[in-house]
Amino acid sequence: MAVLKSVNVGVPRDNPWKTVSLTGIDKRPVTGPVAVRAPGPKGTGAVGLAGDRVYDLAHHGGDDQAVYAYAREMLDKWAGWLGRSLPDGVFGENLTTVGLDVDGAIVGEHWRVGPELLLEVSGPRLPCGTFQGWMAEAGWIKKFTIAARSGAYLRVLEPGEIRAGDPVEVVHRPDHGVSVSFAFRAMTREPELLPELVDVDALPAGDLARIRRRVDQAGLTR
Repeated sequence: MAVLKSVNVGVPRDNPWKTVSLTGIDKRPVTGPVAVRAPGPKGTGAVGLAGDRVYDLAHHGGDDQAVYAYAREMLDKWAGWLGRSLPDGVFGENLTTVGLDVDGAIVGEHWRVGPELLLEVSGPRLPCGTFQGWMAEAGWIKKFTIAARSGAYLRVLEPGEIRAGDPVEVVHRPDHGVSVSFAFRAMTREPELLPELVDVDALPAGDLARIRRRVDQAGLTR
């Protein structure tokens, strides 16, 4: 059974890696239940988990990035590759999962988390300068991009409370077959894959518009 190993909420800290003064990337496990709801449009700093927020309003937060999930199994692989300990939440993820193929999740897939919360996979996380600085690894964005194990952003379909140990069940899976990892590869190093994304309506509207424009401009076959 897939479960939440930890539920992680950000601690505000200085951000020397961007022009915004603070970052919420420093996510730490919390005890007890955490309320999760749809935060509304991007631009307010709101995210899905109570007590958490983002500070780069132009690029983070909002309904399509309400929750970020990463698999503990992949964190363990990264820890081996990097030769350092990686605690839950270190990638800025709200949900650290066990037993769930987060990167293999299909865009538009629905997860029931605990008895109440229903989430929808909205797409991959693209690495930014804050992530590079936070990890303090030379060439981190390139390493992360080549691995194509981005973790998944999710939107909130039904609100609810969650806590560490809650089960995670995939209750709906679209039949288009486009996974989070495939979408990440298409949006980064393998643009020839972009035509496979043009009809994946669960992707954020802005991303989908950019994808369709790139496909048309490049004359790629849909």
